[in-house]
Amino acid sequence: QVQLVESGGGLVQAGGSLRLSCAASRTIFGKNNMGWYRQAPGKQRELVATITDDDTPNYADSVKGRFTISRDNAKNTVSLQMNSLRPEDTAVYYCNAHQSWPRVLDYWGQGTQVTVSS
Repeated sequence: QVQLVESGGGLVQAGGSLRLSCAASRTIFGKNNMGWYRQAPGKQRELVATITDDDTPNYADSVKGRFTISRDNAKNTVSLQMNSLRPEDTAVYYCNAHQSWPRVLDYWGQGTQVTVSS
């Protein structure tokens, strides 16, 4: 079992920045993507950004140009640098690890709250 622990959430003003980090308890050896998802009150969980194990990123349109996802495989960490934050970015952010090979496996962190004030 892989444990994912997020950190870095908090309260910031609109236009500010925040950096989220996710630490995995061990290396995921299979083919995998890691990413960040978020869920705002009353809304469905949505993808924010993902990154492959060879560092190819993918972003939701709403965060392109503002957020940057990165991973450090040597440290078993994934980060999300969030700039130009908006109130609509307010949500609980969850770290995810998805293994596609040799078995399909998903791991989720406990979530970290990000609140952006007007």
